[in-house]
Amino acid sequence: MQHVPEEWTESEERKRSDEGQTEQKEECETLMMELTQLVHMTVRDSSWWDRRGLDCTILASAFISLPIAFLLLSSPQVCFFMLGLVVMGVAHAVITVKGTHLASHGVLTESTTWTQFWNIFFIEVCGTFTAKMAVKAHVKTHHAHTNVIGLGDSSTWRIPFLPRSVYLFIAPLAVPVITPVVAMGLLKGQPLSSAVHTVVCMCVGVCSQYVLLRCVSGLECSSALLVMLLSRAMFSIPYIHVNIFQLFSQHIGLPMFSQSRRPKRIYQMSHGVLNLSRNPLLDWTFGHSLINCHVEHHLFPSLSDNMCLKVKPIVSQFLKAKALPYQEDDYLSRLRLFFHSYQELMVFAPPITELVGVQ
Repeated sequence: MQHVPEEWTESEERKRSDEGQTEQKEECETLMMELTQLVHMTVRDSSWWDRRGLDCTILASAFISLPIAFLLLSSPQVCFFMLGLVVMGVAHAVITVKGTHLASHGVLTESTTWTQFWNIFFIEVCGTFTAKMAVKAHVKTHHAHTNVIGLGDSSTWRIPFLPRSVYLFIAPLAVPVITPVVAMGLLKGQPLSSAVHTVVCMCVGVCSQYVLLRCVSGLECSSALLVMLLSRAMFSIPYIHVNIFQLFSQHIGLPMFSQSRRPKRIYQMSHGVLNLSRNPLLDWTFGHSLINCHVEHHLFPSLSDNMCLKVKPIVSQFLKAKALPYQEDDYLSRLRLFFHSYQELMVFAPPITELVGVQ
């Protein structure tokens, strides 16, 4: 029997392995191209109303409801006052969550100039945060490196020293105060003109609400500040929960990847992203792309909330037909998972998942 040198055998195995990986990578790219073609055909055949109009109308309705909220808050009747507070809280959530998210992805307009304007308006004026850092953290880091340890994972939002009940149900109420403080800290090292511009925009947003509560609603100083805090904190608990489940730390409890070995895009997003079940209130205030169409949003981040909902059947059918996961769960189920696995998912770093054969 002829003896085959050991180094030849190893070389042949490496060659076959490299050829197999190349074929798998080409297959992944082909799958993504097929899905992209299907989605783009749907987008192309959709009207402006479907692509942007409906979501712009929802945002506009939030702004239109604000004068009503200020007038209701001037009423001496407790029921009308409370209604005004709820209306203002809902409007604030729509503007600062749905609005800032769509603006950061440039979904509201095709114009580069208007995209920059809406970024500053929604994120800095309305959201009291720095637009530059928000886009960098969410679009350029989280979306580009979804569930990659140290880049798109939950490390930014991990606060392990807090007990789970405090972290989930009490600490979020401080978000309206913490957000501008964190923003100010992120301005260190930024050009002076940029930092001053951001601070001015943030002050304009906060002071405008305060002045209107004093002048239109007729509230005293302490009452105006309390209303501001309550309206801004009204949806902060579900906002933090959604951040845990679906946004920065969200994909928590799902496969995590190392920076050196990560799967191709369609595998990364199908394994590392999850849709929450339909929730009328959160669908309206936070948007479909953050709730029940998060998989679609990560695959096609330039689509509006309504378009994500429209292409959802196409994406789900395609992934299932190609034997890829299409992950869905409901809000309470994810909350229970995180609550009971708090130490594992928040305090300790999540384990890296090796998707053998698709790296």
